[in-house]
Amino acid sequence: MRSREFSNVSSPSPVVPSKPSNHLGTGIALAVVGAIGFSGKAIIVKLAYRHHVDAVTLIMLRMLFALPFFALMAWWASRGKPPLTKRDWLGVVGLGVSGYYLASFLDFAGLAYITAGLERLILYLTPTLVVGLCWVLYGRRINRVQALAMLLSYAGVLAVFGQEVTVQGSGVVWGVFLVFLSAVSYAVYLVYSGEMVRRLGSLRLVGLATSVACLCCLLQFVLLRPMSAAFAVAPEVVWLSVLNATVCTVVPVLLVMMAIERIGSSMVAQTGLIGPLSTVLMGVWLLDEPFTMGIAIGTALVVAGIFVFTRAGAQRGT
Repeated sequence: MRSREFSNVSSPSPVVPSKPSNHLGTGIALAVVGAIGFSGKAIIVKLAYRHHVDAVTLIMLRMLFALPFFALMAWWASRGKPPLTKRDWLGVVGLGVSGYYLASFLDFAGLAYITAGLERLILYLTPTLVVGLCWVLYGRRINRVQALAMLLSYAGVLAVFGQEVTVQGSGVVWGVFLVFLSAVSYAVYLVYSGEMVRRLGSLRLVGLATSVACLCCLLQFVLLRPMSAAFAVAPEVVWLSVLNATVCTVVPVLLVMMAIERIGSSMVAQTGLIGPLSTVLMGVWLLDEPFTMGIAIGTALVVAGIFVFTRAGAQRGT
């Protein structure tokens, strides 16, 4: 899940911090640790793929271990609240399928073909996709600064993409396509989740929607794989999935939500730009992924572009 999938990239509408500025240091620290936690998801998935496991089984294990935490989150946030209406449940299911199940599965599938660093760069295009969808659906204008920042970010991704195609071959194209669809799916969630957040609250919605996604992944496994496949994986895959479900999924979600309460979603989004950098560095360190001048330039373009983009959006109040 973003992880982009439970991505720390916020929607374009900035949330005003509810606490005074003395919480700035704590909020930034929470946001940084959360961003690094989310970034570790791709590293763990790539490590698990070394043990000959497929995406359907791997995401099932992650969601299986994450489900109790998200169900507890949903129960905790629902205490003393009115029960959900039929319309609410339809919204929760729709957002859970789009924002977490589909986005997570496409991301896991794409990681079988591309490096963790390129995956994270693609997912960090999500804010640009959100603004693009708002332009298509609601006619919200994109200003010149945002447009230039978008071009800068996509140029960075293309630079890294070109490097990977040269080294790894045409399979990279399929991987990029899957991860980009993952980012689009999560952008759809961000665009349509605003009303549900106001109705249910962010913690309740995240707990319910992610629980729906977990159940979808379990059902997908039951339909596509024999039950024996769940017990045939290497022990390392199980432990990596536990780590993915906790340190790279549940914990970052909570840390980022606490950070938003202290410093606001706009600053959290900007702090979260450490995510692509940490993924690239961990990929080089733990996965022996290449790090060339082209990758360095492409990463810098994406980070700079998204930084300018989020700043421009915050100043517009969009």
